[in-house]
Amino acid sequence: MSVLSRPYFHDEAAAFEHVEGMLWPQGPVCHHCGSMEKHYALKGGRTKPSKKNPHGLEIHGLYKCSDCRKKFTVRMGTIFEVSKLPLHIWLQAIHAMCASKKGVSAHQLHRALEITYKTAWFLCHRIRETMRSDDFTPMGGNGKTVEVDETYIGRLKNTPVKLPLWKYEGRKRRKFR
Repeated sequence: MSVLSRPYFHDEAAAFEHVEGMLWPQGPVCHHCGSMEKHYALKGGRTKPSKKNPHGLEIHGLYKCSDCRKKFTVRMGTIFEVSKLPLHIWLQAIHAMCASKKGVSAHQLHRALEITYKTAWFLCHRIRETMRSDDFTPMGGNGKTVEVDETYIGRLKNTPVKLPLWKYEGRKRRKFR
């Protein structure tokens, strides 16, 4: 059985359950007040009707905090926030980027997930920013020596600058020298 056949890659409700299980192992936590206790799930909520979805889309994973009386989801405070893209598409993109040896381009995600290139580009940037390490110490550490073998920076003295033999102007190629 393939990893990609798991339900949270294809079903929005299963995707929310999967992410909630990873981020909230002891149960939901209110993003607004930090309360871990008095919450209740708001089931059956729907978005506003539109031409594409005349009955509105079902809202998954919506909770209301009894302490601060505000609504929250597992998306709040994560890379999924302020994104209209379904959570299961996010999980597919994250899996593709983590499982690939040489990385995944935005065009590849655009074709594989059947989303626009602009959305795929946005996904790639958000996921890569999340994967970035915040360790910006110099190579070797602060005040340490780094040994480098045969490195040339710049050009050697008395070496002429090599110019191209041909010069391109539009579609025409003319001899330069």
